[in-house]
Amino acid sequence: MDLSTFLVQCLNSVQYGLLLFLLASGLTLIFGIMGVINLAHGSFYMIGAYMAFALAPLFGDSFLVMLVAGVLLAAALGYVLEWAFFSYLYQRDHLQQVLMTYGLILVFEELRSILLGNDVHGVPLPSWLAGSFALGDVMSYPWYRIFASAACIVLAVAMYAVVNRTRLGMMIRAGASNRDMVRGLGIDIRKLYRIVFAAGVALAALAGMIAAPMSSVYPNMGASVLIICFVVVVIGGIGSITGALVASLLVGFVDTFGKVFFAELSGIGIYLLMAVILIWRPEGLMGKRA
Repeated sequence: MDLSTFLVQCLNSVQYGLLLFLLASGLTLIFGIMGVINLAHGSFYMIGAYMAFALAPLFGDSFLVMLVAGVLLAAALGYVLEWAFFSYLYQRDHLQQVLMTYGLILVFEELRSILLGNDVHGVPLPSWLAGSFALGDVMSYPWYRIFASAACIVLAVAMYAVVNRTRLGMMIRAGASNRDMVRGLGIDIRKLYRIVFAAGVALAALAGMIAAPMSSVYPNMGASVLIICFVVVVIGGIGSITGALVASLLVGFVDTFGKVFFAELSGIGIYLLMAVILIWRPEGLMGKRA
């Protein structure tokens, strides 16, 4: 492998890992803070991708405005879903959570089929992000992938600032540690959870919107990323945003370079990584010891 090819694979690994972090961070917020096993999280990724397909003709080349509009719509959807469905799951056992969220997957897939059909769609790149730049004598790399990585880095920094430097973040961290204490201090824990869930849905949908121009938009696309998201959450530590970032980058490098060097075994690479880390640290890389 020459240097240019190695650099391309490194960039691919970082880009995939950062996009996976954007998706997994929403899941670790919902799973770690609210204690809900949300199998429908992959469907929110799919909804984001289909929103990009539906909104792209309306916004034209205003790609950033389209992303903002999609995030607001997804956050509103998450707020309503938490009020209508998830608010009844906090005191239920995990089996009931799994059954209800799996039912939501079926509902979302049927609605997608009715509204947009079962065809595979493409989302055009904005003109100002089209093209690529030279990387060596014969290799090039798309500008849009650089944009996707940069957007994910900005969002990661913003999430860190919100969780660790704001009053809302302080309440979220307190609610994750002891919800009864937070309720005793007069904080509306229901409203807090509703905000957290809306943020988780918005992050997953944003990941789908950013990924849509790089890949096809197709039925059941959320199922392929859901398992990997749970792997990232488990490796990083349940409820840890920093752990999700580290785990996402590890998974990105293992998956990308595994396909390059060990194509026959690439499908099990990330699961071997998870097994090794859980043997070493059963609570995950950044998880709290029980």
